[in-house]
Amino acid sequence: ATEGVVVTKIVGQKAYLLCLACETDFVAQNAEYTASANAMLEVAVKNDAADRDALMASKNDEGHTGEKIELAYYARIEAPYCAAYVHFNKKLGTILGFNKEVPAEVAHTVAMQATAMAPVSISEADCPAEIVEHERKIAVEAMKQDPKNANKPEAILEKIAEGKMRKFFEENTLLNQPVVGEKETIAEFIHKADKDATVI
Repeated sequence: ATEGVVVTKIVGQKAYLLCLACETDFVAQNAEYTASANAMLEVAVKNDAADRDALMASKNDEGHTGEKIELAYYARIEAPYCAAYVHFNKKLGTILGFNKEVPAEVAHTVAMQATAMAPVSISEADCPAEIVEHERKIAVEAMKQDPKNANKPEAILEKIAEGKMRKFFEENTLLNQPVVGEKETIAEFIHKADKDATVI
């Protein structure tokens, strides 16, 4: 299994995250390894690398030798207010952007939620079409398999499929997920702090 180490940095309205993959867990816990990750992150920030390719190109300009280090993931976002969270084991992390400044503890909770609950998108609106299509197919197939639905009219089956899709969005889109251990959704949680704020 490939283990990794995640590092993040926020500079003004930009947030950077990278994950280095390594062959063993032992290496991931190694201080030098974290130092390599941070060094690479500094290159990313200094060059404001837009994506993985840009980062790899600028890393070469720095004249670093590519030790046995593999860049597993790199992302850069820009937003009026950015937040980052890295899980204590340094293997999971999230950067996210808000449309405006929100209280730090709100941003922290939302970033932590995204890390723990791995949503597929921010909301229903930006959920990739192919994922929606795939889930809808599964819902429809499941209904066809259920003998209870054999004689139900198409309109009723549509309603059932819609219900299943609603449940999918509740579980898999960040703003619709309930805050861990709470009844309210992430959207409601953010709106309590600021009714105009949202994750973008």
